[in-house]
Amino acid sequence: MKLLRSLTLIIGVVMALQNAEAQAASDPENTLVLELEHGTVLIELRPDLAPKHVARIKELAREGFYDGLTFHRVIDGFMAQTGDPDGDGTGGSGQKLPAEFSREPFVRGTVGMARAQNPDSGDSQFFITFDDASFLNGQYTVWGQVIQGMEAVDQIKKAPRSRQSGRVDDPDKMISLKVLKDLQ
Repeated sequence: MKLLRSLTLIIGVVMALQNAEAQAASDPENTLVLELEHGTVLIELRPDLAPKHVARIKELAREGFYDGLTFHRVIDGFMAQTGDPDGDGTGGSGQKLPAEFSREPFVRGTVGMARAQNPDSGDSQFFITFDDASFLNGQYTVWGQVIQGMEAVDQIKKAPRSRQSGRVDDPDKMISLKVLKDLQ
């Protein structure tokens, strides 16, 4: 009986991965490939929700802007933030984007734009949620969703629980962030 349950689980996982790969392959221009030390992550871009943010993220990815940047702020059970060339949460690419808030909820694997107090201050920093974060709904721009590889995101080094800021000592890095179409 245990073997049957295990086989059923394995078949389900394989089918889910194939479905995610097929979904990503159907729109390679709107799929990002995030390479982490722990594995590959596919992110479905959402130009229907945030066309300006998606265009800017793709532009920066194509320039190699994100390659080697750290996950400088990582809070267990909440999110992993990256995209700061300074590595301390204060930097960016130098181009602010107007907020593109939507009704799309922040659930596990949602990719959103980090920002300062001003809603129109998003730049290059973004975060991936580890869990539901409904308190962010309607206040941050959703521009993507992890469709494969969330287990690699889960392994990103987290800040000590005692550090409320989420600042990580010796943080993990993105190896690269590329548009899938450019890799084909």
